[in-house]
Amino acid sequence: MICLQSATAANAQAEPRQPVTVGLYVSPPFVTEADGRYGGMATDLWEQIADRLGLEFTYAPYPTLRTLVDATAKGDVDVAVTNLTITQGRAQRIDFTQPWFDAGLRIMVNDEQQAGFWAIIAGLRDSGHLRAYTWLAIVIILATMLLTLFDRRFDNNFPRRWRDGLAESFYTVMSVATSGKPPSRKNLFGWIGRIWQALWMVSGIAVLAYVTSSVTSVMTTLALANQINSLADLPGKTVGVFSGSVAEEFAGETGLASRAFSGIDDTVEALRDGRVAAIIGDAPVLEYYAHTHPEAAVSVVGAIFQPDKYGFGVGLHSPLTRELTVELLGMREDGIVEQLRSSYFGEAP
Repeated sequence: MICLQSATAANAQAEPRQPVTVGLYVSPPFVTEADGRYGGMATDLWEQIADRLGLEFTYAPYPTLRTLVDATAKGDVDVAVTNLTITQGRAQRIDFTQPWFDAGLRIMVNDEQQAGFWAIIAGLRDSGHLRAYTWLAIVIILATMLLTLFDRRFDNNFPRRWRDGLAESFYTVMSVATSGKPPSRKNLFGWIGRIWQALWMVSGIAVLAYVTSSVTSVMTTLALANQINSLADLPGKTVGVFSGSVAEEFAGETGLASRAFSGIDDTVEALRDGRVAAIIGDAPVLEYYAHTHPEAAVSVVGAIFQPDKYGFGVGLHSPLTRELTVELLGMREDGIVEQLRSSYFGEAP
């Protein structure tokens, strides 16, 4: 009997372990994908742990963090590998390993953000300039009609058809209003006519200066109002977040208007198009993107807020939790985790 039990135990130990299904969410520099091959800090770390434990595995990519966490909770994947923040809500659905990275949230903004046409119109309206423009338009119409009547009466070379005459007068008035210089005109009244033309030209310069200064002041005000340097500048604006991320939860808890996107590329596109005013996301992810995509003209601003930690996710009560944690602790003590971090982010200051 004892020999039979020993043989059974030996056979059980000799049985190969089942391959592990590893769920991935592409999030550079933690998980990257190129030509069907995966890399990144989290992937490299996982593969070293799997090698130490003698685990065979297959990768299964997921489009969002939410779907990855859901798949881990349902048992569709054995391990979730990405920059997965450890939170209370997630810990109620899945288990986490020992943390292996300290992070937090930051804000990404568009360096080339400009006020749109309708925003400028609204600014002119709110500041009262649009009402003044309406009066200027009325004055231009009256001036056009009076100038037409005047030239028809005193200038024999002025077009006799009303349509042509009004067009000629309108051109003259607008030339003065937009450039301060009237087109070449015959002086019909000597020195009095010259004085009248000079006064007309000064009025045009004043109108041009007023329009230019008012538009400039509104654009400057809008630029200052839209400037985002910290979390305090976000209320009243719509921010982009990754679907199922800690940033999405943070936006909901703090009352920030948000739009969720599947990944960094879609979110940056929305930022560049003006669909969102800023992006809230994991600091290392945003910083890495801004550094590796200078053509995107985005930058990361403000200090880190909502500090958090990343860990690998596993199913509740999974035997892998202890095994992975023990290996992570050993790799931290051996400096392997820090070496990986340095290879992707440089030496710590």
